[in-house]
Amino acid sequence: MSSIATAPGRDDSAMSAALSAVPSGYLAGSWREPASGRTFTVTDPATGAALAQVADCGIDDGLAALDAAVAAGPSWARSAPRRRADVLRRAFELMRERREVLATLITLEVGKTLTEARGEVDYAADFVRWFAEEAVRPGGRSTPAPDGQSHFITVTEPVGPCLLITPWNVPLAMVARKVSPAIAAGCTVVVKPADLTPLVTLAFAAIVREAGAPAGVVNVFTTTDAAGVCSRLIEDPRLRKLSFTGSTPVGRLLLEQAGRRVLRTSMELGGNAPFLVFDDADLDVTIDQAMIAKMRLGGQSCVAANRFLVQDGIADDFARRIGERMAAVRVGPGLDDGVDLGPLIDDRAVAKATRLVDDAVARGAVVIDQAPMPDDPQGTYFAPIVLDHVPLDAAIMSEEVFGPVVSIHRFTDEDAAVRIANDTEHGLAAYVMTQDVDRARRVAGSLESGMVGINRGLISNVAAPFGGIKQSGLGREGGPEGLLEYQELKYLSVPGLYA
Repeated sequence: MSSIATAPGRDDSAMSAALSAVPSGYLAGSWREPASGRTFTVTDPATGAALAQVADCGIDDGLAALDAAVAAGPSWARSAPRRRADVLRRAFELMRERREVLATLITLEVGKTLTEARGEVDYAADFVRWFAEEAVRPGGRSTPAPDGQSHFITVTEPVGPCLLITPWNVPLAMVARKVSPAIAAGCTVVVKPADLTPLVTLAFAAIVREAGAPAGVVNVFTTTDAAGVCSRLIEDPRLRKLSFTGSTPVGRLLLEQAGRRVLRTSMELGGNAPFLVFDDADLDVTIDQAMIAKMRLGGQSCVAANRFLVQDGIADDFARRIGERMAAVRVGPGLDDGVDLGPLIDDRAVAKATRLVDDAVARGAVVIDQAPMPDDPQGTYFAPIVLDHVPLDAAIMSEEVFGPVVSIHRFTDEDAAVRIANDTEHGLAAYVMTQDVDRARRVAGSLESGMVGINRGLISNVAAPFGGIKQSGLGREGGPEGLLEYQELKYLSVPGLYA
């Protein structure tokens, strides 16, 4: 199913081995070809070369995947929690064994460096392991009623068949973060990966099957008609839950559709993360954490720092030092040795980053430093850049840049910083850099954000509830809370012990 162009200096055998791990067709109980026979091409953003042809599923194929999930639903819902845990544990072990293959797939289709891709495999596998452990702790309680006339028992039950829509930027971690709690809770799923990066999702589905998940528990369809196929599935009365990670505008549309059927929803939507740097911050720590918060996947992350709000007294030193760090970033194909940053995902991403930088400069922002582009670039590269004195009316202060751009806006006092940070419809992640414990607590408590990193640029953790407020989404993924998203709560009333 795969085709790939060779490139000087690349390990073509590793690339071929990774692509051979991708099953042919789509998964609807069993692997099958789409009814239309159509396929679409997945390309390498580092070179523009074709990687693979994958099934371009239509509505009938999507319904076949849902049919399989519905058919498998009752038996999987009744399965022992330990059995579900064992499937997930085996899947975790297989992912660790195939770490290099999965990482190579991620680098090929997403463009991130192989080092970062290995980190994503580890992160994804940790979700699988975490929910293997949570599967045998489903929750519930038993307590007498206050009047003593009855006794309350609460139990959890699986929601039912779920539609999981995953993004392109961290494809393995996102499918693992959704599928694992669903399996642990006793749900069956239909997964729709992004058409830009479907390969590692298909490989993950094959691993889960190999780990012992019965046919129909996990189903995957790939398509270039996401709106058409997903809309039809959302309308189907057999579907009980929708989970989506992606942009806020698409999330709004999906919520409207889901609302007509009162579907359970989990929405992890866009962000516009502020990175607040106060005068008393440890600048060595701050620069290191700023690079982490900004440069994971080159800023192509919903929790990436988007607005650097820096207090006047430290702003000159911060701008100079982060400019030096960004200028030293080595840009090139993610599979090449010595590369720090790969390409952006496609031409649209490059055009957006370019537009936002040009707009900021036109409004008075100053370019502090910029990394060099690779020699003879064939892919969709964008050189990391630092902008200082970015005005609040610049588009980059309100739009996610999703690229390696540090935009610095200076502030005078704490109240101004919090006011600017909260002046957005989003509320996913925020970062606070200060050595004052009281200020850290005060500012974190004032920020309208679902997650706050204090003197840390990396906040994602499988044991913590990931999610936002305002228009950054609904629900939480990860932690004990992640399992609750796939469970219904039932209350039983029985005769009281003292009646």
